[in-house]
Amino acid sequence: MKKIKLSFLAITALALIGFSCGNNGSASTTQTDSATTNQSQMANDFGEVDGKKITQYTLTNKAGDEVKIINYGGIVTSWITADKSGNRSSVVLGFDNLDSYLTPPPYFGALIGRFGNRIAGGKFKIGDSTYTLAANNGRNHLHGGNKGFDKVVWDVTAAPSAGNPSITLHYLSKDMEEGYPGNLDVTVTYTLTDANELRIVYDATTDKATPVNLTNHSYFNLTGDVANTILAHKLQIAADRYTPVDRGLIPTGELKAVAGTPFDFNGPTAIGARIAQVPGGYDHNYVLNGGKTTALRTVATLSDSVSGRQLEVQTMEPGLQFYSGNFLDGTLKSNSGQAIQKHTGLCLETQHFPDSPNQPSFPNTILQPGQKYHTETVYKVSVVQ
Repeated sequence: MKKIKLSFLAITALALIGFSCGNNGSASTTQTDSATTNQSQMANDFGEVDGKKITQYTLTNKAGDEVKIINYGGIVTSWITADKSGNRSSVVLGFDNLDSYLTPPPYFGALIGRFGNRIAGGKFKIGDSTYTLAANNGRNHLHGGNKGFDKVVWDVTAAPSAGNPSITLHYLSKDMEEGYPGNLDVTVTYTLTDANELRIVYDATTDKATPVNLTNHSYFNLTGDVANTILAHKLQIAADRYTPVDRGLIPTGELKAVAGTPFDFNGPTAIGARIAQVPGGYDHNYVLNGGKTTALRTVATLSDSVSGRQLEVQTMEPGLQFYSGNFLDGTLKSNSGQAIQKHTGLCLETQHFPDSPNQPSFPNTILQPGQKYHTETVYKVSVVQ
Protein backbone atom coordinates (compact mmCIF):
# COMPACT_ATOMS: atom_id res chain seq x y z
CA MET A 1 0.00 0.00 0.00
CA LYS A 2 1.41 3.39 -0.94
CA LYS A 3 2.03 5.63 2.07
CA ILE A 4 0.05 8.87 2.15
CA LYS A 5 2.16 11.61 3.68
CA LEU A 6 0.34 14.63 5.10
CA SER A 7 1.99 17.56 6.76
CA PHE A 8 0.50 18.81 9.98
CA LEU A 9 -0.74 21.91 8.15
CA ALA A 10 -2.54 19.71 5.64
CA ILE A 11 -4.12 17.68 8.42
CA THR A 12 -5.20 20.88 10.15
CA ALA A 13 -6.71 22.15 6.91
CA LEU A 14 -8.66 18.96 6.41
CA ALA A 15 -9.88 19.13 9.99
CA LEU A 16 -11.09 22.68 9.48
CA ILE A 17 -12.89 21.72 6.27
CA GLY A 18 -14.57 18.82 8.02
CA PHE A 19 -15.78 21.00 10.88
CA SER A 20 -16.74 24.10 8.88
CA CYS A 21 -20.05 22.81 7.54
CA GLY A 22 -23.04 21.27 9.27
CA ASN A 23 -25.30 18.62 7.77
CA ASN A 24 -27.09 21.27 5.73
CA GLY A 25 -23.87 22.78 4.43
CA SER A 26 -24.13 25.93 6.53
CA ALA A 27 -21.06 27.35 8.24
CA SER A 28 -20.48 26.57 11.92
CA THR A 29 -18.13 29.15 13.40
CA THR A 30 -18.22 27.66 16.91
CA GLN A 31 -17.13 24.24 15.68
CA THR A 32 -14.34 25.72 13.56
CA ASP A 33 -12.96 27.63 16.54
CA SER A 34 -13.07 24.45 18.66
CA ALA A 35 -11.25 22.43 16.02
CA THR A 36 -8.58 25.10 15.67
CA THR A 37 -8.08 25.16 19.44
CA ASN A 38 -7.80 21.38 19.65
CA GLN A 39 -5.24 21.26 16.85
CA SER A 40 -3.13 24.07 18.32
CA GLN A 41 -2.98 22.24 21.63
CA MET A 42 -1.74 19.08 19.89
CA ALA A 43 1.17 20.61 17.94
CA ASN A 44 3.52 23.47 18.75
CA ASP A 45 6.54 24.94 17.02
CA PHE A 46 9.75 23.59 18.58
CA GLY A 47 12.37 25.25 16.37
CA GLU A 48 14.25 24.36 13.21
CA VAL A 49 17.06 21.99 12.18
CA ASP A 50 18.81 22.25 8.78
CA GLY A 51 15.97 24.38 7.47
CA LYS A 52 13.36 21.84 8.55
CA LYS A 53 10.58 22.73 10.98
CA ILE A 54 10.55 20.83 14.26
CA THR A 55 7.15 20.37 15.89
CA GLN A 56 6.24 19.09 19.33
CA TYR A 57 3.12 16.91 19.34
CA THR A 58 1.06 16.19 22.44
CA LEU A 59 -0.79 12.93 23.02
CA THR A 60 -3.44 13.21 25.74
CA ASN A 61 -5.61 10.40 27.10
CA LYS A 62 -8.95 10.61 28.94
CA ALA A 63 -7.21 10.76 32.33
CA GLY A 64 -5.32 13.87 31.26
CA ASP A 65 -1.94 12.14 31.06
CA GLU A 66 0.28 13.67 28.39
CA VAL A 67 3.15 12.42 26.26
CA LYS A 68 5.02 15.00 24.20
CA ILE A 69 7.04 13.94 21.13
CA ILE A 70 9.09 15.92 18.61
CA ASN A 71 9.81 14.91 15.02
CA TYR A 72 13.53 15.54 15.60
CA GLY A 73 14.86 12.12 16.57
CA GLY A 74 11.33 10.93 17.36
CA ILE A 75 12.14 12.11 20.89
CA VAL A 76 9.75 11.63 23.80
CA THR A 77 10.36 14.95 25.56
CA SER A 78 8.03 14.34 28.51
CA TRP A 79 5.44 11.98 29.95
CA ILE A 80 3.32 13.79 32.51
CA THR A 81 1.26 11.64 34.82
CA ALA A 82 -0.03 11.73 38.40
CA ASP A 83 1.59 10.18 41.46
CA LYS A 84 -0.28 8.65 44.42
CA SER A 85 -1.04 12.13 45.79
CA GLY A 86 -2.40 13.38 42.49
CA ASN A 87 0.65 15.55 41.76
CA ARG A 88 1.61 15.57 38.09
CA SER A 89 5.17 15.50 36.79
CA SER A 90 7.17 13.90 34.01
CA VAL A 91 8.47 10.37 34.58
CA VAL A 92 11.03 10.69 31.76
CA LEU A 93 14.02 13.02 31.56
CA GLY A 94 13.78 15.66 28.87
CA PHE A 95 13.86 19.33 27.90
CA ASP A 96 11.38 21.99 26.84
CA ASN A 97 13.65 23.49 24.15
CA LEU A 98 15.37 22.18 21.02
CA ASP A 99 18.83 23.60 21.76
CA SER A 100 19.23 21.26 24.73
CA TYR A 101 18.76 18.28 22.42
CA LEU A 102 21.30 19.60 19.90
CA THR A 103 24.20 19.82 22.38
CA PRO A 104 23.75 16.68 22.33
CA PRO A 105 22.26 14.99 25.43
CA PRO A 106 22.79 11.25 26.04
CA TYR A 107 19.97 10.12 23.73
CA PHE A 108 17.20 11.35 26.06
CA GLY A 109 13.90 9.87 24.82
CA ALA A 110 15.15 9.25 21.28
CA LEU A 111 14.43 6.64 18.64
CA ILE A 112 17.63 4.64 18.08
CA GLY A 113 18.75 3.07 14.80
CA ARG A 114 19.76 1.57 12.54
CA PHE A 115 21.34 -0.47 15.26
CA GLY A 116 20.67 0.19 18.92
CA ASN A 117 23.60 -0.48 21.26
CA ARG A 118 27.17 -1.34 20.24
CA ILE A 119 28.91 -3.03 17.32
CA ALA A 120 32.50 -4.08 18.08
CA GLY A 121 35.21 -2.20 16.22
CA GLY A 122 32.62 -0.46 14.07
CA LYS A 123 32.73 -3.33 11.58
CA PHE A 124 30.58 -6.28 10.49
CA LYS A 125 30.31 -8.68 7.58
CA ILE A 126 27.37 -9.82 5.50
CA GLY A 127 28.43 -12.62 3.18
CA ASP A 128 31.77 -11.66 1.67
CA SER A 129 31.29 -7.91 2.19
CA THR A 130 32.76 -6.01 5.13
CA TYR A 131 31.11 -2.79 6.22
CA THR A 132 32.79 -0.06 8.26
CA LEU A 133 30.79 2.19 10.58
CA ALA A 134 31.68 5.24 12.67
CA ALA A 135 33.68 4.46 15.79
CA ASN A 136 31.76 6.92 17.96
CA ASN A 137 32.15 5.12 21.29
CA GLY A 138 35.85 4.54 21.77
CA ARG A 139 36.78 2.02 19.09
CA ASN A 140 33.22 0.78 18.85
CA HIS A 141 30.05 1.87 17.06
CA LEU A 142 27.10 3.04 19.18
CA HIS A 143 23.40 3.71 18.46
CA GLY A 144 23.62 4.10 14.69
CA GLY A 145 26.67 6.35 14.43
CA ASN A 146 27.44 10.04 14.31
CA LYS A 147 24.01 10.83 12.89
CA GLY A 148 21.77 7.98 13.88
CA PHE A 149 17.99 8.04 13.88
CA ASP A 150 18.09 10.13 17.07
CA LYS A 151 19.49 13.10 15.09
CA VAL A 152 17.36 13.09 11.93
CA VAL A 153 14.10 14.87 11.17
CA TRP A 154 11.29 12.34 10.77
CA ASP A 155 8.29 12.87 8.50
CA VAL A 156 4.98 12.91 10.33
CA THR A 157 2.60 10.77 8.28
CA ALA A 158 -0.23 10.80 10.83
CA ALA A 159 -0.43 13.56 13.43
CA PRO A 160 -2.55 13.39 16.57
CA SER A 161 -6.15 14.55 16.28
CA ALA A 162 -9.11 14.82 18.65
CA GLY A 163 -9.87 11.36 20.03
CA ASN A 164 -6.78 9.85 18.41
CA PRO A 165 -3.79 10.06 20.78
CA SER A 166 -1.16 8.66 18.40
CA ILE A 167 1.49 9.84 15.98
CA THR A 168 3.21 8.01 13.12
CA LEU A 169 6.73 8.91 12.04
CA HIS A 170 8.53 7.86 8.86
CA TYR A 171 12.17 7.96 7.80
CA LEU A 172 14.00 6.61 4.75
CA SER A 173 17.58 5.79 5.68
CA LYS A 174 19.43 5.74 2.37
CA ASP A 175 21.90 3.13 1.17
CA MET A 176 25.27 3.49 2.95
CA GLU A 177 23.99 6.14 5.36
CA GLU A 178 26.37 5.93 8.33
CA GLY A 179 27.98 2.98 6.52
CA TYR A 180 24.93 0.69 6.55
CA PRO A 181 23.92 -1.05 3.31
CA GLY A 182 20.47 -0.78 1.77
CA ASN A 183 17.64 1.74 1.66
CA LEU A 184 15.85 1.12 4.95
CA ASP A 185 12.25 2.35 5.06
CA VAL A 186 11.19 2.83 8.70
CA THR A 187 7.85 3.66 10.31
CA VAL A 188 7.32 4.16 14.04
CA THR A 189 3.95 4.77 15.71
CA TYR A 190 3.53 6.09 19.25
CA THR A 191 0.11 5.63 20.89
CA LEU A 192 -0.98 6.74 24.36
CA THR A 193 -3.87 4.62 25.63
CA ASP A 194 -6.44 5.43 28.29
CA ALA A 195 -4.70 2.83 30.48
CA ASN A 196 -1.64 5.14 30.41
CA GLU A 197 0.32 2.83 28.12
CA LEU A 198 2.81 4.27 25.68
CA ARG A 199 2.73 1.79 22.80
CA ILE A 200 5.60 1.90 20.29
CA VAL A 201 5.27 -0.03 17.02
CA TYR A 202 8.33 -0.34 14.77
CA ASP A 203 8.16 -1.46 11.11
CA ALA A 204 10.86 -1.53 8.44
CA THR A 205 11.78 -2.95 5.02
CA THR A 206 15.01 -2.91 3.06
CA ASP A 207 16.30 -3.49 -0.48
CA LYS A 208 19.66 -4.93 0.71
CA ALA A 209 20.59 -7.13 3.64
CA THR A 210 21.31 -4.87 6.61
CA PRO A 211 21.44 -5.00 10.43
CA VAL A 212 18.36 -3.55 12.15
CA ASN A 213 17.84 -3.16 15.89
CA LEU A 214 15.40 -0.37 16.76
CA THR A 215 14.58 0.88 20.25
CA ASN A 216 13.63 3.90 22.33
CA HIS A 217 16.12 5.47 24.75
CA SER A 218 13.89 7.11 27.36
CA TYR A 219 15.36 7.68 30.82
CA PHE A 220 12.84 7.01 33.59
CA ASN A 221 12.69 8.51 37.05
CA LEU A 222 9.36 7.59 38.62
CA THR A 223 9.69 10.21 41.36
CA GLY A 224 9.27 12.86 38.66
CA ASP A 225 12.11 14.90 40.17
CA VAL A 226 15.78 14.72 39.15
CA ALA A 227 16.71 15.83 42.66
CA ASN A 228 16.12 12.15 43.47
CA THR A 229 18.18 9.24 42.20
CA ILE A 230 16.71 5.98 40.93
CA LEU A 231 18.74 3.87 43.37
CA ALA A 232 15.74 3.25 45.64
CA HIS A 233 13.56 2.18 42.71
CA LYS A 234 12.81 -1.55 42.79
CA LEU A 235 13.33 -3.45 39.54
CA GLN A 236 12.25 -6.89 38.41
CA ILE A 237 13.42 -8.42 35.11
CA ALA A 238 12.20 -11.75 33.73
CA ALA A 239 15.63 -12.99 32.73
CA ASP A 240 17.66 -15.92 34.04
CA ARG A 241 20.72 -14.91 32.02
CA TYR A 242 22.58 -11.82 30.83
CA THR A 243 25.42 -11.09 28.41
CA PRO A 244 28.69 -10.23 30.24
CA VAL A 245 30.75 -7.49 28.58
CA ASP A 246 34.38 -6.44 28.20
CA ARG A 247 35.78 -3.04 29.15
CA GLY A 248 34.30 -1.51 26.01
CA LEU A 249 30.86 -2.88 26.95
CA ILE A 250 30.95 -5.38 24.08
CA PRO A 251 29.43 -8.78 24.91
CA THR A 252 31.95 -11.57 25.35
CA GLY A 253 29.55 -14.03 23.70
CA GLU A 254 28.74 -15.84 26.93
CA LEU A 255 25.18 -16.14 28.23
CA LYS A 256 25.73 -16.18 31.98
CA ALA A 257 23.27 -17.10 34.71
CA VAL A 258 22.20 -14.19 36.92
CA ALA A 259 21.59 -16.42 39.95
CA GLY A 260 23.91 -15.54 42.82
CA THR A 261 25.16 -12.36 41.12
CA PRO A 262 24.32 -8.62 41.41
CA PHE A 263 22.54 -9.02 38.05
CA ASP A 264 19.69 -11.09 39.47
CA PHE A 265 16.47 -9.08 39.32
CA ASN A 266 14.08 -12.01 39.11
CA GLY A 267 12.47 -10.64 42.26
CA PRO A 268 11.84 -6.94 43.00
CA THR A 269 15.20 -5.54 44.12
CA ALA A 270 16.39 -2.01 44.89
CA ILE A 271 18.73 -0.87 42.13
CA GLY A 272 21.17 0.56 44.65
CA ALA A 273 21.31 -2.60 46.75
CA ARG A 274 24.17 -4.21 44.81
CA ILE A 275 25.22 -1.58 42.26
CA ALA A 276 28.56 -1.07 44.02
CA GLN A 277 29.42 -4.66 43.08
CA VAL A 278 29.07 -3.83 39.36
CA PRO A 279 32.08 -1.86 38.08
CA GLY A 280 30.77 1.32 36.47
CA GLY A 281 27.16 0.45 37.25
CA TYR A 282 24.55 -1.45 35.26
CA ASP A 283 24.76 -1.20 31.46
CA HIS A 284 24.01 -4.77 30.44
CA ASN A 285 21.78 -6.74 28.12
CA TYR A 286 19.41 -9.19 29.75
CA VAL A 287 18.49 -12.40 27.90
CA LEU A 288 14.73 -12.34 28.36
CA ASN A 289 13.04 -15.62 29.20
CA GLY A 290 11.17 -16.93 26.16
CA GLY A 291 13.36 -15.18 23.61
CA LYS A 292 11.89 -13.37 20.62
CA THR A 293 8.09 -13.68 20.58
CA THR A 294 5.24 -12.75 18.23
CA ALA A 295 3.06 -11.44 21.06
CA LEU A 296 3.68 -8.93 23.81
CA ARG A 297 4.60 -10.24 27.25
CA THR A 298 5.68 -8.49 30.46
CA VAL A 299 9.46 -8.54 30.84
CA ALA A 300 10.17 -5.94 33.54
CA THR A 301 8.51 -3.98 36.34
CA LEU A 302 9.91 -0.87 38.00
CA SER A 303 8.41 0.74 41.13
CA ASP A 304 8.98 3.73 43.37
CA SER A 305 7.56 3.88 46.89
CA VAL A 306 7.87 7.67 47.17
CA SER A 307 5.53 8.47 44.27
CA GLY A 308 3.63 5.17 44.28
CA ARG A 309 4.23 4.91 40.55
CA GLN A 310 4.92 1.63 38.78
CA LEU A 311 6.29 1.08 35.27
CA GLU A 312 5.56 -2.15 33.41
CA VAL A 313 7.50 -3.06 30.27
CA GLN A 314 6.06 -5.38 27.63
CA THR A 315 7.82 -6.38 24.43
CA MET A 316 8.35 -8.97 21.69
CA GLU A 317 12.12 -8.53 21.81
CA PRO A 318 14.61 -11.15 23.12
CA GLY A 319 16.73 -8.64 25.05
CA LEU A 320 16.48 -5.72 27.46
CA GLN A 321 19.29 -3.26 28.12
CA PHE A 322 19.22 -2.06 31.71
CA TYR A 323 21.27 1.12 32.02
CA SER A 324 21.47 2.89 35.38
CA GLY A 325 22.48 6.35 34.12
CA ASN A 326 26.15 5.87 34.94
CA PHE A 327 27.44 8.59 32.59
CA LEU A 328 25.13 11.39 33.72
CA ASP A 329 27.50 13.83 35.39
CA GLY A 330 25.63 17.02 36.28
CA THR A 331 26.61 18.81 33.06
CA LEU A 332 23.03 18.80 31.78
CA LYS A 333 20.34 20.82 33.50
CA SER A 334 16.65 20.02 33.82
CA ASN A 335 13.97 22.51 32.79
CA SER A 336 13.99 23.84 36.35
CA GLY A 337 17.78 24.30 36.28
CA GLN A 338 18.49 21.25 38.44
CA ALA A 339 21.72 19.41 37.55
CA ILE A 340 21.05 15.94 36.11
CA GLN A 341 23.44 13.85 38.15
CA LYS A 342 24.62 10.24 37.97
CA HIS A 343 21.85 7.67 38.55
CA THR A 344 19.01 10.20 38.29
CA GLY A 345 17.50 8.29 35.36
CA LEU A 346 17.53 4.73 34.06
CA CYS A 347 16.83 3.09 30.72
CA LEU A 348 15.01 -0.15 29.94
CA GLU A 349 15.67 -0.52 26.22
CA THR A 350 13.95 -3.43 24.49
CA GLN A 351 16.25 -4.85 21.82
CA HIS A 352 18.14 -7.65 20.15
CA PHE A 353 21.55 -8.28 21.68
CA PRO A 354 24.49 -5.85 21.29
CA ASP A 355 27.09 -6.73 18.63
CA SER A 356 24.76 -9.35 17.13
CA PRO A 357 26.18 -8.89 13.57
CA ASN A 358 29.51 -10.20 14.91
CA GLN A 359 28.07 -12.86 17.23
CA PRO A 360 26.62 -15.78 15.21
CA SER A 361 25.19 -17.43 18.35
CA PHE A 362 23.06 -14.36 19.17
CA PRO A 363 19.55 -13.85 17.73
CA ASN A 364 19.80 -12.69 14.12
CA THR A 365 19.51 -8.96 13.37
CA ILE A 366 20.06 -9.04 9.59
CA LEU A 367 16.95 -7.92 7.70
CA GLN A 368 16.75 -9.31 4.17
CA PRO A 369 14.98 -7.83 1.13
CA GLY A 370 11.40 -9.12 1.06
CA GLN A 371 11.28 -9.52 4.85
CA LYS A 372 9.38 -7.19 7.14
CA TYR A 373 10.83 -5.99 10.43
CA HIS A 374 8.09 -5.65 13.02
CA THR A 375 8.28 -5.33 16.77
CA GLU A 376 6.25 -3.68 19.52
CA THR A 377 7.00 -2.40 22.99
CA VAL A 378 4.66 -1.03 25.65
CA TYR A 379 5.58 1.08 28.66
CA LYS A 380 2.70 1.32 31.14
CA VAL A 381 2.64 3.69 34.12
CA SER A 382 0.21 3.11 36.97
CA VAL A 383 -0.14 4.06 40.64
CA VAL A 384 0.11 1.40 43.31
CA GLN A 385 -1.10 2.64 46.71
